[in-house]
Amino acid sequence: MVQILLIDDDRTIRLLLERTLKRQGYDVVCADDGQEGLVKAKELHPAMIICDWVMPGISGLEVCRQVKSLPDLATTFFILLTSLGSVEDRVKGLDVGADDFLCKPIEMNEFIARIRAGLRLHQLSQDLTEQKRLLEAELAEAAEYFSSILPEPLQHPCVTIDSRFLPSSQLGGDGFDYFWLDNDHLALYLLDVSGHGLRSALPALAVINLLRSQNLSQVDYYQPHEVLAGLNKTFQMTDINDKYFTIWYGVYNGKSRELIYASAGHPPAILLTQNSQQKLTKTKLKTRGLPVGMFPEAKYVNQSINIDSLSKLYVFSDGVYEIEQENGNMIGLSNFLFMLEDYQKDNSPNLDCLIDCLKRSNVKEKFDDDLSIIEVGFNESV
Repeated sequence: MVQILLIDDDRTIRLLLERTLKRQGYDVVCADDGQEGLVKAKELHPAMIICDWVMPGISGLEVCRQVKSLPDLATTFFILLTSLGSVEDRVKGLDVGADDFLCKPIEMNEFIARIRAGLRLHQLSQDLTEQKRLLEAELAEAAEYFSSILPEPLQHPCVTIDSRFLPSSQLGGDGFDYFWLDNDHLALYLLDVSGHGLRSALPALAVINLLRSQNLSQVDYYQPHEVLAGLNKTFQMTDINDKYFTIWYGVYNGKSRELIYASAGHPPAILLTQNSQQKLTKTKLKTRGLPVGMFPEAKYVNQSINIDSLSKLYVFSDGVYEIEQENGNMIGLSNFLFMLEDYQKDNSPNLDCLIDCLKRSNVKEKFDDDLSIIEVGFNESV
């Protein structure tokens, strides 16, 4: 049975409306002032509240404001009873969250019709809230699955790898992986699909599964430029699918200490190396190449570099530096590189420390873009 809370300090009107509502089959609870009404509203969570505007103590306007501020009562349909008929008064009521008004003296046929209409809207709100809850639960489950397929930290005599992934929403368009092609060759990559949310997460998931299974046809996974060309052939944009993505892909030979890499419109990977004077040098690793999916004829090329012992490689999405600061400017790549350099001075550097630094720089509560980063430490030769 639908429950309605009736709040009115006028006993005669309260009894009249209570009797009318009960005849219509509603469960009616009454309160004779605003304070009592608020207590019962919080206790019962009724489907509808009918409240007089002018009452001693807490007014109906204040009752409405407090009710609508509570998440558990936000969808409760609220009707204000009033003898105030001006547009200004109605604006005040709407501003605090009132859903409808009834003017005194009350015409009973209109009263019943307004009750029925209000309860239909309340039920619709309840249905939408439940659908939203189910959708959020499914998105949370999908996000948990997406996170579960990302690689765990890697400890190996040759390399040490750690990573972080922070989607701007429950699901994001960033993805990355690292895996051994054989005993000596390590493949690693990071991609960033345009946009955010589920529509971006699905292509990222498809790329991860495709590369992990090595099912790109006629592609040598030891040659980064061939991998990018194979992905570009497979993931071309269409009228239905408007997604493209940037990617950085590299293959490290643990024996020769050579890193071969190629990129497709992606931010450069950063190699940090200490020279003989213990000074840290930064090398940007990037090749020419358009994002994957934009043009079928796009070409990609390899470059290579020899890696010194104890160097560190950072591969990341642009979300790590496209962060708005208090002055309104973005952090930018150059400032992020300074942050990376300062981060190396920590006695026990951990990616969480770097992420915390980025969060402190962010003027907003959440990041606008997905953020992901891979940290590769190259160990001394064994």
